[in-house]
Amino acid sequence: MRRPWRGGFWIAFAAAVIRPLSWLLTRRRWSGQENIPGSGGVILVANHLSTVDPPLLAHYVYATGRNPRFMATSDLWEVPILRHVLAGAGQIPVHRRDPSAQEALRDAIASLRAGRALVIYPEGGITTDPDYWPRQARTGVARLALATGAPVIPVAQWGAQRIWGRERRLRLFARPEIRIHAGPPVDLSRFAARAEPLVRPTVATGGDHPAGGEHGFGGEQRSGSEQRSGSEHGSGSEHGSGGLAPLLREVTEAVMAGLTAELERIRGARPTVMPRPGQEVIPPLQVAPPDAAAGTEAAAGTEAGAASGTESDVGSTARPGGGR
Repeated sequence: MRRPWRGGFWIAFAAAVIRPLSWLLTRRRWSGQENIPGSGGVILVANHLSTVDPPLLAHYVYATGRNPRFMATSDLWEVPILRHVLAGAGQIPVHRRDPSAQEALRDAIASLRAGRALVIYPEGGITTDPDYWPRQARTGVARLALATGAPVIPVAQWGAQRIWGRERRLRLFARPEIRIHAGPPVDLSRFAARAEPLVRPTVATGGDHPAGGEHGFGGEQRSGSEQRSGSEHGSGSEHGSGGLAPLLREVTEAVMAGLTAELERIRGARPTVMPRPGQEVIPPLQVAPPDAAAGTEAAAGTEAGAASGTESDVGSTARPGGGR
């Protein structure tokens, strides 16, 4: 039975705005929703085509029975009314080019441990590829997957750029076909042995079940007291940033390979040039204990159905969304 106020007032408000617009302005070709778990922490990784694709993606996820939580650039909190929607829906603000951007990672980890569905744009912004293929991804998704063991689901989308693309011409009544497809979880099990000494998975708190499970990194879930301290991830450690950086990049590339494969499927084409790994400096991963994470999540509010973005290593610019 459908809950009319699922997720609270602001989620219902976003759904009431986005769903009719989605039905009116687009034609939907959705598939793969059965690959999104009905409960528990999950990372939904999507390609970013346009400023209008987040609410369309939120509609897709909301229709599965989950309230998607997006990372959102802190600039959106400066917009009147929108700031109330974002805060009320429990969005995670990300401060661009600011040291406090790490707080967004901690909030995201808390969200996953609390059993939320977290949507991430790993490219860090709208793609700049002339054919709209994904560009070089940042490593935030790898950090979250390593820290929580949550399953990573690639969600490919296509068509939103026909409403608003890089030519910056709005086509409200074109009614393009919006294709969205969620693939099976990306198999990251081959990284388990290397990940264990660096980041130990922890038990989810407040959710329906642990964030790990059969699609996580495997192995026994450990409590926060058993985690390594932040100093152990430092450059002075045997498994410091020198060992973490290549692992994060490899996990990120595995996730993006899965996402690109699903995008090829719905587009019926393959990219002519695949992105090359970047030479980025990756600082040690800082993971908050589960108790602290649970407190952060409680303060954050309810699950979100809005969109998001950042130029940090996590997400990208987006707009609020949600709806069935």
